[in-house]
Amino acid sequence: MERMPSWIRQHVAALRAVLVLTVVTGVIYPLAATGVAQAVFNGKANGSLIERNGTVVGSSLVGQSFTDADGNPIRTYFQSRPSAAGDGYDPTSTAASNLGPEDVIDTLPVPGAEDQGRQSLLTQVCARSKAVGELEGVSGARPYCTPDGVGAVLKVFPDRAVSVNQACPATPFITAYQGLKVECAQPGEDYAAGRTVPIRGNAGPPEVPADAVTASGSGLDPHISVAYADLQAARVARERGMPVEQVKALIGEHTTGRALGFMGEPVVNVLELNLALDGS
Repeated sequence: MERMPSWIRQHVAALRAVLVLTVVTGVIYPLAATGVAQAVFNGKANGSLIERNGTVVGSSLVGQSFTDADGNPIRTYFQSRPSAAGDGYDPTSTAASNLGPEDVIDTLPVPGAEDQGRQSLLTQVCARSKAVGELEGVSGARPYCTPDGVGAVLKVFPDRAVSVNQACPATPFITAYQGLKVECAQPGEDYAAGRTVPIRGNAGPPEVPADAVTASGSGLDPHISVAYADLQAARVARERGMPVEQVKALIGEHTTGRALGFMGEPVVNVLELNLALDGS
């Protein structure tokens, strides 16, 4: 029998290789990996889901918000850190805000226009810090933030200065800068030509921890710092009629130490802590 031409033999060999590799890497390996995961790490392989009374209430690996229908914090629960994933903790939109430290100027909403403007990273941090401070009964003041919770930033021109994140008729956070009168900002006006000057102010060390005002890189972080948990302990204890010491003991029970004893910082799993509160 006459041998097949070399180009046909090459194509047949290639098809055989594709078939073998498809079976090995597309069937055998996934089945083996799934089998080992289900046998050895069943809970983690299935998403580390947490059930209560036969109902899945969340995952220990994915954070969630503890707010009411209007987005207000439920005062009887510990609050998670902010999330930039979709509308908050959306696993299908996991992401960070991608805003950096130089993002300090807001786009103010213009009345009657469809564009609702955009808050800078600085104003987001200021607004969150103010809100957390009011919720927990501490000062939400931070450097480079105005008392009304926006970025304390000026646009400076030869004859005037404008507090660009405070829309008129707001009262500017300072009245004058280097001899220039400070004005509130007119929505829709272009201040790009001015020199950008963030103002630090006289705020001391923040009482609101950093993780309470910044989102994680994934937007799905289920943990908060021990400092943020301790800040919330008094409010949760008061709302639940529990001793603060009992709440702090639960914080300790749901605190995970540094990885391998030296990497990272101790953290508290918010969902597990709130479930423990409900069961106490």
